[in-house]
Amino acid sequence: MNNVADAGNPVHDPATIRRGYDAGDLTEASLAGTWLEQLQRWYDEAAAHPGIADPNAMQVATVDSAGQPDVRTVLARGFDDTGVVFYTNYGSAKARQLDVHPFAAAVFAWLPLERQARLRGPVSKVSAAETEAYFASRPREAQLGAWASPQSEVIADRHVLDRLLADVTARFSERAVPPPPHWGGYRIEVTEIEFWQGRPYRLHDRLRFRRRPEVADWVVERLAP
Repeated sequence: MNNVADAGNPVHDPATIRRGYDAGDLTEASLAGTWLEQLQRWYDEAAAHPGIADPNAMQVATVDSAGQPDVRTVLARGFDDTGVVFYTNYGSAKARQLDVHPFAAAVFAWLPLERQARLRGPVSKVSAAETEAYFASRPREAQLGAWASPQSEVIADRHVLDRLLADVTARFSERAVPPPPHWGGYRIEVTEIEFWQGRPYRLHDRLRFRRRPEVADWVVERLAP
């Protein structure tokens, strides 16, 4: 493959890209007392950073019935000491995969801060009340979109979505939009979470909270980069 670029269409060979990481460090002394406190701290700093438009964006990985991995970016809509919540269509590919293998891994990649937080654990649906409360907070256009989209299904063209949206807009023209029965939330129960801070010479800081169910406690471990 020719990797030569002309001046109007620059091509960068990924093997040649080099950049140091020196935005900060992560020590045991500076780590929060719980994974939730640490995640909240880093999330707040990401949300305040002008270079991070979507601090709640996270990549969620699942596995299908054949054992093939799948990953996509979703928006986290809440986290507490039980885990991290996101919402989706229950007929989507990710939902079908979670029906078969109810476990997931996720990562928040806050690249301008040279940080990421990686987590994983079992997944379960949130309660109907939690879904209803979140759905009510969404803009009406997003509510209608949840009804209109047959998520992950093959469609002929964009006009299909336009027609479906027009149909549901007319259907709910004079009333509030309820959550679709095929739509709701999932909670990834955090059983381990790693906080990664870039450091010079690729000797990054990696501190992991790992739950030990046999003693109902958490351990903090430093991982080699």
